[in-house]
Amino acid sequence: MGKDIERDSRIRYNIVTAIVYIIGIVLLIQLFNLQIIHGAEYRETSNSRLTRESVIKAARGSVKDRTGVELVSTATGYSVEIYSTKVDDAGLNNSIKKFIEILESNKDTFIDNLPIQIDPFKFTQETQEAQKNWKKQYDMDENYTAEQAFQALKQKYEITETDNAMARKIMAVRYEISRNGYSTTKSVTIAKDISNISAVQIREQNSMLSGMYVITEPIVSYKSGSLASHVLGYVGAISAEEYEEKKDKYRNDDVIGKSGIQYVFEDYLKGTDGVKQVDMTVDGAVTSEYTAQEAVSGSDVILTIDANLQKTAEDALEKNIKDIANGKYGEKTDADAGAVVVMNVNSGEVLAMASYPDYNPGKYSEEYSEASNGKYLNRAISSAFAPGSTFKMVVATAALTTGEITPTSLVNDNGIYPYGDSQACWYYRSYGRGHGYLNVTQALKYSCNYFFYDMGYRLGIDTIADYARKYGLGQKTGIELEGEASGTVASREYAESLGQGWYISDTLSAAIGQSYNNFTPIQMARYVSMVANGGKSVDTTIIKSIIRPDGSEVSKDEINKFSKEKLGLADDKLADVEISKEDSQAIKKGMRGVTSEAGGTAYAYFSDLDIDIAGKTGSAQTGIDGEAHGWFVGFAPYDDPEIAVVVFVEKAGSGGYTADVAKKIIREYFGMNSEKVTEDKSAESSTQSVR
Repeated sequence: MGKDIERDSRIRYNIVTAIVYIIGIVLLIQLFNLQIIHGAEYRETSNSRLTRESVIKAARGSVKDRTGVELVSTATGYSVEIYSTKVDDAGLNNSIKKFIEILESNKDTFIDNLPIQIDPFKFTQETQEAQKNWKKQYDMDENYTAEQAFQALKQKYEITETDNAMARKIMAVRYEISRNGYSTTKSVTIAKDISNISAVQIREQNSMLSGMYVITEPIVSYKSGSLASHVLGYVGAISAEEYEEKKDKYRNDDVIGKSGIQYVFEDYLKGTDGVKQVDMTVDGAVTSEYTAQEAVSGSDVILTIDANLQKTAEDALEKNIKDIANGKYGEKTDADAGAVVVMNVNSGEVLAMASYPDYNPGKYSEEYSEASNGKYLNRAISSAFAPGSTFKMVVATAALTTGEITPTSLVNDNGIYPYGDSQACWYYRSYGRGHGYLNVTQALKYSCNYFFYDMGYRLGIDTIADYARKYGLGQKTGIELEGEASGTVASREYAESLGQGWYISDTLSAAIGQSYNNFTPIQMARYVSMVANGGKSVDTTIIKSIIRPDGSEVSKDEINKFSKEKLGLADDKLADVEISKEDSQAIKKGMRGVTSEAGGTAYAYFSDLDIDIAGKTGSAQTGIDGEAHGWFVGFAPYDDPEIAVVVFVEKAGSGGYTADVAKKIIREYFGMNSEKVTEDKSAESSTQSVR
C-alpha cells in the first residue's frame, strides 16, 4: 500500500512539472512574438497614441418657480482645452494662431488674462507692487517697461509673428497655458462658451490644432434676463481660497455659486462630473473617445416665488420709482431705489421679492459688484430703514394687550403733544388743528401722531421695544439667502451701546417709527403677516422643495438645517403674539380704513379696487431736511387674508406714493389685471459658463 501512495505522488509531481513547462513555453513564445516579430509595430503604435482622461462637466440643477417655470436652466455650450504634445514652440504657436483665426472669424473669443496691453504698451495690474511680483514670477527685471516685458515673453515663447496684435493674442494663450500648467494628461481651458460653428471648425481641423480638444459642457442660462436676479444670484470662477477649501470636489477652473440661491444651495445645485477617455496621437489629433463614467446633474431647487407675480412686482416697482423721481405724485424727488416683498400670511412663503436697481445675473461679475458701491444690494433683506408710521400697529398692539386702552378708548388730539419737546401731529402742521377725539382704529386710519405719542408716553420704551421684538422686528427672519441684516429696535440698551442717554422725546419718536428703529422689508412683511393672521408666528421661507436627480425630494427639515448651518443662523422660532380677536380686529379695521374709507391716507389709491384690503402708509424721515423714505404695507383680502405686501422706496417723499405698486401686485395675485403678464420675449437671455 505504501508503494501505491509513492507512485501516485510521483505521477502528480510529473503532471504539475509538465504543466509548468508548457506554461513557460507559451509565455516565451508570446514574449518572442511581442518583442521580436511584432515589437517594432507595437512600439510605433505605443509612441503614436496617448490615452487621456477628460472631465464630463455635470449640469447644474435648475432653479424653478413654485409652478415649475424654469428661472435658471442649463444649456449646451462648447469650450476648448489643450494638452501638451510633442510639437515644438513654433508648431504650438502656429496651432494657436490658426485657433485664434477660427474664433475671430465667428466673433468668438479666447481666454485672455495677459496683464500687458499694446498700442500703447502698458501694464493692467492695479498697483506697482502687483507689477513687481508678476515680473519676479516670470524672471523679469523689476524695472522692465510693459514693452520690454512684452518682448521678453515673446522671446520666452519663441513667437516669431511680426504683427504685434497677433503676437499678443498668441502670447495670451501661451500665458494662460503657462500660468495654469499642462501636460500630456492635464489640460488647460483656453476658450469658453464658443459658438457651434467654431466648435465644428476646430473639430474638422483638429489635425492642424496641436493638442486642442472641443468639449461639450453645460452653461448656466437665465432665460428671463434680470427677473428675480437678487434671489437667484450668479455664478463665477472659483477663487483660490474657495478652491483650496473645496478641491476634493472642484477643479481650479470650475465655477461656483457666488450669491443668492446659487450660493446658498451650491452643494445641491452642483452635479457630479463624469469621465471621458480620449485617445490622441502624440501630435495631438483625437483618434477616439468614449465615456468611462457618466456625469450626474445637480438637484433642482423649487422656490416659493411665483414668476408672474415677481415680474409684476419688479415692473411696478421700477415704474413707481421713476414716476416719483419725475414728479408724477408731487414734487420731484431723488427716488432711485426700493424693494418689494409679497408673503403668504399663513405659511410665511415669499411669493415675490424685488429689489431695484436689479442686474442681469448672466453678465454679472464680482468686479462689477465691487465697482457698483452697493448699487445692486438686495434691499429687501440687506438694508434696514426707519419704518415711520407703519410701526404704529406695534404700538397699538402693546397698548391694547397691556390694557392701557380698549378699542373704544378715546384720545383728544389737540395738535401739539405737551411732553417731549411739544411735538406736533402732522395734521396740525398741515391744517393748524388736531384730529380731535380718536380711538385706536381711527388713529390708525388717519395716522394720528398725537395719539401714538400719547401711547408711547403711557407705555414707555421698554414695553414698545418688547412688542416690536414679539413681531420679529430687529432680528433676522432666517430666509434662505445670504446677507440678511438684523436691523435695530429703538431701546435704552441700544442707545447705551452707542454711548447715548434715553429721554422722553426718544420714546415719542420711537412710537411713530423713528428714533433707532430700522427694519428690513422682509421683516416688515413677516410683521404685517402676523398682524393679518391675528398674531400667529410664520416661518419665513423662499424654498418650496429640492428635487434630487433620481426624483426623490429633500425633506424640509434637512433644507432648514442645511440653510441655517450655511448662513450661521440660530434655530430660533418666533413665538405667537398673544392678542385677543377683538383687539386684533380693532387694529385691522383701522388698516382697512386707510385704504377703503374716505379720509384714509391711501384711500385715493385704492378707492377703485374691487376687493377689500387693509394697509398702512409710512413716511420715514431720513435726517435730511425735506427728505423721507416711503413705505406701504398691507394685506388682502381684508376678511380672509392671504397675502401681505410691503413696498419701500428710498427718498420717495411720502409713503402714499408707493401704494400704486401694492395695488398692481394685488390685482395680479387675484387675477384682476386686464392684461395677463406673460414671459417677456424682449428680455435678453443670458448664460454663464459652468467652467
